[in-house]
Amino acid sequence: MSFVVDQVRRIDAQLDRFQISSLVTVPSSPILRSASEASHAFPSDGDQTRSLARITELQTVIKSLSTASSSQPLPRAAQLEQLIEQGALTSDTYGEEYEDEGRAAYKRGLEWLLVSKATAQTYGIILNTLLEQTIPLSDDIWYWDEVLGSYTYSGLYTVQTSPSRFWNWSKDVYADARSRLDSLRTNNVEERPDSKTLSDRWQQFYGLVKDSIRDRSIADMRLKAMSPLTLSRAEIRHKQKHLKRLRELSASGLGVLMDEALTFDPEDEGSVTPKDRSDTSDKEEWKSIVAKSVALMETVLRNVTILETGVSEFEDTVFTNVEEDPELVHSEEETSSRPIILATKLQQILAVHLPSHVAATENLSRQYGRPSVLTRYWFPATILLLSSSTLLRIFFNRRAEILSWIRELGVTTKDFWYNWVVQPIKKIVGTIRHDKDSEIAIMSKQSLQGDRASLERMVVDFAMDDSPNSKGRSLGEAEIAEVRAKVREGDLTPVLKAYERDLRKPLWGTVRGDLIRALLIQIQKTKVDVEVAIGGIDSLLKSQELVFGFVGLTPGVLVCLGTFRWLSGALGGRKGKSKGKKQGRMIRVLRNIDRILTAATPSNNGMLSYKEHGLLLCEVHVLRQNGQQVLPSEINRELLEEINDLVDFRTGVERQLRVVERIRWAYSKWLY
Repeated sequence: MSFVVDQVRRIDAQLDRFQISSLVTVPSSPILRSASEASHAFPSDGDQTRSLARITELQTVIKSLSTASSSQPLPRAAQLEQLIEQGALTSDTYGEEYEDEGRAAYKRGLEWLLVSKATAQTYGIILNTLLEQTIPLSDDIWYWDEVLGSYTYSGLYTVQTSPSRFWNWSKDVYADARSRLDSLRTNNVEERPDSKTLSDRWQQFYGLVKDSIRDRSIADMRLKAMSPLTLSRAEIRHKQKHLKRLRELSASGLGVLMDEALTFDPEDEGSVTPKDRSDTSDKEEWKSIVAKSVALMETVLRNVTILETGVSEFEDTVFTNVEEDPELVHSEEETSSRPIILATKLQQILAVHLPSHVAATENLSRQYGRPSVLTRYWFPATILLLSSSTLLRIFFNRRAEILSWIRELGVTTKDFWYNWVVQPIKKIVGTIRHDKDSEIAIMSKQSLQGDRASLERMVVDFAMDDSPNSKGRSLGEAEIAEVRAKVREGDLTPVLKAYERDLRKPLWGTVRGDLIRALLIQIQKTKVDVEVAIGGIDSLLKSQELVFGFVGLTPGVLVCLGTFRWLSGALGGRKGKSKGKKQGRMIRVLRNIDRILTAATPSNNGMLSYKEHGLLLCEVHVLRQNGQQVLPSEINRELLEEINDLVDFRTGVERQLRVVERIRWAYSKWLY
């Protein structure tokens, strides 16, 4: 929904308030003053029934013209024309002289209400049409800016448009040769057509074509001094100039309609009924506003596509034609016939002027806008078509390799998905459930216990065998238990003492075997110490087992996410624009709005001109459409309030600039 719908609904509500204050309630049964009046009130019951049916029909059409539907806020032009025709506003006044005065006034009021609501709906359709046709022009103007900014793009445009230029040149040459041939036949009337053969006639026509080409070459001698690239750039500037003129005229027409059409007293907007006025002429002023608005819409549609006029000339022409409208001037006093005249003009606007305006604008857009798809892509399409046989031959000769690549790609993708995504997920789930198969271990569980028990036995046996040499007696049970306890704590004192003693006499210790035995026990002790350290590392790994599982899953997930994002971006097209791009579009729109307001030349009362107001409305429409997709619903409602303040031309340029600045800092969280 755009500001056009809000404007139409606001006007529709104002029309209802005007009508409430002016209409007289229909009496359920007319009270006749005498029996003689009763006999002459209606010639027959059929006339009274026809009058009531007419009132009911008008009420039905008025209800259909109300803007209460949210699914279709604005009707189509054909539908609106059909509703106006259904109202059947004609100059037939049969039976009105027999009607009660209150009922006749009520019926005239309904006719005015029908015309007014139809005018409001037509107003909305025209505003929406101007918006939809003006906004794309900025994209075409930007396209020409980009082409002019690069000589490479300008040369590409020259190649793209070369067939069309050659075709136009060929048509001109053919037309000139044909006109020369007709002129030659006219001069030689007496010569019989059968006197020359077909070959002679073709030779004559070919000579005329050569003469035409030679004459055109001499006439275009000045253009030959310029390169084709220079001519193309001049053509681009010409098209861009006309597009800018069309956008300015459309924006000026939009501003004129927004500022001047259906502008009622703003003081009446908030009240249920309009304020009391001094006389009847003031109460009927809104009808004159409706009539002038119809003439204004018709004049804008007829003159907005005339590119030969400037903006100021266009505005002067519009207001002059409205003031001098013969139907509007002559119908000022004939109030009863004015709804009929306005209904006829509305039907003419919907059936003739609006389609003609749309067709003219589309024709100008095709003529001066960016080239068509066929023009832009015929060159690469031709290259692709000419090289298609070579490409097919390459594909056919390498079809086995291509099929093998496809199969290997599928197998690789399947293995990657299973080994790097599915398997890590299974291990993570197993770790959470404490499955035995998912535990991380770098050594067996019973390895340390066996090596420690072996070391303990080796030290005890060595101490028992060495005790007669060191102490002169065997060890008791208490001493053996003490040795076992020290070995568990890592103390090998008996072995180290014997080792130190044998080092004094290494040869004797080697012969006896005690030195070698002590060395082997120390090797076993080193092995136990290493296993203890590995056991600590093993415990640390087990405590962080879930972390390692997620680390193993991360590469596969990142690759999958990157692939999916690339595919969505490649296959999504314009419909798949990300939220960030829409935010960037909103920032650029705010920049354009600020630029329009800053460069504006306000009038004496500080308001924008019609053209600048129209350009502002186009940018605000784009801002509103993007805001619905970027901002949350409650924040978007607040933005709509700011937009209503921004498009209110009565507040002045200074206040509108402050509104733009408020939008920037208030919604920076969603824009940046």
